[in-house]
Amino acid sequence: MIKFSLICSNDHRFDSWFGSNADFDKLKNRDLVSCVVCGVADVKKAIMAPQLPAKTRSEDSPLLAPASAAEQAVRELRARIEKNAVDVGTNFATEARKIHDGDAPERAIFGQAKPEEARSLIEDGVPVLPLPWSTKRTN
Repeated sequence: MIKFSLICSNDHRFDSWFGSNADFDKLKNRDLVSCVVCGVADVKKAIMAPQLPAKTRSEDSPLLAPASAAEQAVRELRARIEKNAVDVGTNFATEARKIHDGDAPERAIFGQAKPEEARSLIEDGVPVLPLPWSTKRTN
């Protein structure tokens, strides 16, 4: 796997993973690579610096800095939710329904729900909102 820094014709910069340089070329030639911001298929590789593993990674590392204002806003939203709400994990659907029905104290919660559980909550008028991040660790 290889990660490329990409740039679109509207000057949006983003990163994406590919199996190889040849895989990127094949996908690009078929217009299957598009900008994650505006959707245009006019995308090319941006100049990249090699990434070297750090001996230690601190929270102040520039490598962990948000890449955009949108990413910073999502980080701030996540921190606020995690500070002010209870993580009920995989019991989200059950807890949300209990709170809605008055069988549990009203409070802010977050967690995971299967698509069919979320659909059922919405159909029953339980207010829920998908969050723009995953709790799964990828590395």
